[in-house]
Parts: sequence; structure tokens; C-alpha cells
Amino acid sequence: MQNAHLRLGLLEYHRVTEKTSTRIRVRVSSYIGEDEQAHLIGVFGNDSDIGAITAAVHEKAYFTLTFPDGTIKEITLGEHASCYRSSVILPGRKHPVRHLIAISEQVHANGSVGRTILSCKSNAEVWAWLSTFLGLPAVPEWAEHISGILEAEGRFQPLDGIGCDPELVTVTADEMLAWISTALKSGAIVFPEENGPVKWPKHSLLETLRRIREEDK
Repeated sequence: MQNAHLRLGLLEYHRVTEKTSTRIRVRVSSYIGEDEQAHLIGVFGNDSDIGAITAAVHEKAYFTLTFPDGTIKEITLGEHASCYRSSVILPGRKHPVRHLIAISEQVHANGSVGRTILSCKSNAEVWAWLSTFLGLPAVPEWAEHISGILEAEGRFQPLDGIGCDPELVTVTADEMLAWISTALKSGAIVFPEENGPVKWPKHSLLETLRRIREEDK
């Protein structure tokens, strides 16, 4: 996690009233968005700053987001966004750091309108999330074939990201079922030889953190 501060963004909120002018700045640890529509924002700061950002999100306010490479965009989470707040205790620090995750209405409806936002590193992860969001009958062994179809059909669209590499997958459950049916008929994929529960690979939190650490080196 060396030089982690170089991968942080900056979120600014400026509000002007008849009597006051307020400017709030907080650091961004994670972000997913497309154009001006923000889908996920993860920020941290002190009590008052996080409280102000939370209120601004509920007011459908616009923010100025500066990416780690210096790119600047005006963004908003839009209507019906949700906020989740927590505290992070740091050794040697008297007061905890406040952390806020804000997500858009679209993320709450992930997969329901043929649009699924993902941040995955492998075909297996993409397939696991898609089959869950879309309610598909699936086994892990189909991941490579189905992901190949999605790639060939141009269904992946890169999104703006901080702390992740998000993508928008545009596909409906009916389309996926049609591809699964065709692949089964052709023998490109097969049903499991035995009946029983489907066992998906398990990944511990420690393994995930270790992988992130390796990628950050």
C-alpha cells in the first residue's frame, strides 16, 4: 500500500447563500461513475465535513471531483441516493476518522433494467455477480464461455473509477438465458454430471486484501 495517498481523489462541495459561503473538501478513497452521474462515492474526513457532504447528497447537490491524475468533473448522485456512515479508529489519533459511502438509485437497482455495474478482476467474478443479480441458473464452469460472448457482443463499457476498475455490463436476463440455451445445445457448455447444490469458489477477506496489496506494488 505504498504511496496510497497518490491514488486518492478530492471531492469539493461549494454552497453559497445570502449570508454565507461554504466550501467543503474531503478525500475520495473510491468512486464509480459515468459522465456526471456518480454511482458510488467513498470519502473520509472529520465529523462536520462528512455531515455536510451527507446533507448535500440528500439535497441532490453537484460536487467537483478531482481524479488522482488531475482530471476534474462535476458530478451528482441524483435522486434517491443512499448514504452509509461509519467511523475508523486509527492508532495514535484521538478522534476517529469519519467515513461515508454514498450510492445512487441505479446501484440499488443493479441488474434490474439490463444494466449491471461491476468492479471485477476475472471472468469467474463477473459471471458470479451477473448470475446473482440476474437470477440465472449457473455453474462456475460456464464463466469463460459466457464472458467471451459478452466481450464479443461489446457489452462491457469502462466507467470512471477511483480505487477500482469499474465496468458497465449491458445485458438482460432473457439475453443471457438465450445464450446459455444455445451453448448447451451446441455442447459449448454442459450441465453438471450430478444433481446437487452448486459450489462456487470461496475467497477469504485475507486473500482479497493480499491480492489488492500485490496489485498496489
